[in-house]
Amino acid sequence: MRVLIVGGVGGGATAAARLRRLNESAEIVIFERGENISFANCGLPYYIGGTISERRNLLLHTPSSFGTRFNVDVRVMSEVTAINRQVKEVSVLNKLTQTTYVEKYDTLILSPGAMPIVPQHGIPQSDRIFTLRNLADIDRIKAFINKACPKRAAVIGAGFIGIEMVENLREAGIEVSLIEQSGQVMPPLDVDMACDIHKHIRQKGVSLHLNTSLQAVSVAGDSLSVELSSGTIVVDMIVLAMGVSPDSGLAKDAGLETNERGGIIVDRYMRTVDRNIYAVGDAVEVTDFVSGHQTLIPLAGPANKQARIAADNICGITKEYLGAQGSAAIKVFDMTVATTGINEKTAKKLNMNYAKVYLWHLGHAGYYPGSKHMSLKVIYQRDSGKILGAQAVGFDGVEKRCDVLSVAIRAGLTAFDLTKLEFCYAPPYNSTKDPVNVVGYMIENSMSGLVENCHWEDVEKLPNDGSVTLLDVRESREFADGNVSGFVNIPLDTLRKQINSLSRDRSIYVMCHSGLRSYVASRILSQNGYKVYNINGGYRLYRAVRDCQ
Repeated sequence: MRVLIVGGVGGGATAAARLRRLNESAEIVIFERGENISFANCGLPYYIGGTISERRNLLLHTPSSFGTRFNVDVRVMSEVTAINRQVKEVSVLNKLTQTTYVEKYDTLILSPGAMPIVPQHGIPQSDRIFTLRNLADIDRIKAFINKACPKRAAVIGAGFIGIEMVENLREAGIEVSLIEQSGQVMPPLDVDMACDIHKHIRQKGVSLHLNTSLQAVSVAGDSLSVELSSGTIVVDMIVLAMGVSPDSGLAKDAGLETNERGGIIVDRYMRTVDRNIYAVGDAVEVTDFVSGHQTLIPLAGPANKQARIAADNICGITKEYLGAQGSAAIKVFDMTVATTGINEKTAKKLNMNYAKVYLWHLGHAGYYPGSKHMSLKVIYQRDSGKILGAQAVGFDGVEKRCDVLSVAIRAGLTAFDLTKLEFCYAPPYNSTKDPVNVVGYMIENSMSGLVENCHWEDVEKLPNDGSVTLLDVRESREFADGNVSGFVNIPLDTLRKQINSLSRDRSIYVMCHSGLRSYVASRILSQNGYKVYNINGGYRLYRAVRDCQ
């Protein structure tokens, strides 16, 4: 069996290693157009900021070490330029000698990855404008910073790469402007979960420009003039982080099927329309595990799983890839952001029968030093309580909770199952009721009719004409520090004494800081004959969204 692999980073290297572990006699060749294989793409930004001090630590294998370990013919600086499906051969350009030759295959695996999106107009050629895809890119950025000592940088795009570059440019002592054409950073999140990130980024000295598009860039001596929809800024360097698109030109030219965004279409075995050609990684279209819709999810975890499945099927072990959840985490300075499954934007777009809850909870026992709050948002199926998606923003333990909810989604668990999960507990690590348990309790309470929730976006719609009662149960000093117009303040601990001052003829909307005290108040009131709505997420979330708009 002769297997040729196009692309030697994540998916390609994983497929080659798995193939060798399954078949010692197979002939395996990797073609990589760059100088390196099997390097840590996701670690590249941290080399800029100095967190990863040694470049060699980004190299999981050299071409030589990988070839020796797995008995694989690794050919770097070798670009596959064409596929002849009829005779099962590829054309290869040796970029060192500029000569072309052909190689035959029994099976071909495509793992070309994705390309940074660069505007076709308005961006000049300049050694001060960068994208980030591989080690060569990071070497250019590092060399420029060391030589030119830039003081100001603009990062265009606030997705994963953009946010990571912002942090690491700041760590390198550079003033940074982050430009994002939408109204929030981190597109996989909903805006209400992105607001805390906006505040945190600004606290770290970053100039954040939301709802701002890049118009043009011009070179002005040793500086770059960046024309934005909101005005012009002058910087010393630019990093374009405007997203990625599948690097699928080779597949298209070979007549393989692609979708409208360029993603290579594969079946659940990772086979293309040509049964002898497989494709994996950022360049392929996948099924969203939750919604069942086809999409692109360019993440390292799914790419490696797809590569292993492709290798298994090539070796006769039937395996299926059943979809991606988009589970991901990112470090934003000292904050952690994590997400899995679908967000509310997607649920609305697909007209799904969903509901949501927000939780503001400490990462570990409050009496143990260092505990900080995290914010959780969970999307669930309204009729069954099945978990559909989760977003988490905070500090210690954020990714742990999102990982648990990712497992819940994959396993088809409901909120009622979350209440039964047993977590490791000790004060430095957790509370006796884990945030995931509490999310389950909140959804259970709502589905069983113990509480009826409304949310921050409903507050602006509430009538302020006396037809309903708007009640804030925070302490008086909290209320004095900031409140929503029209709300009256009765602290929770005095509510029972003052309950008869509230009209039973009016619905009551109850607010507190985060939604916990207002839930307790809702139970008191509802058991005394009042129609009550709990504003889940509370004043904290309402104010956060208002402040970031």
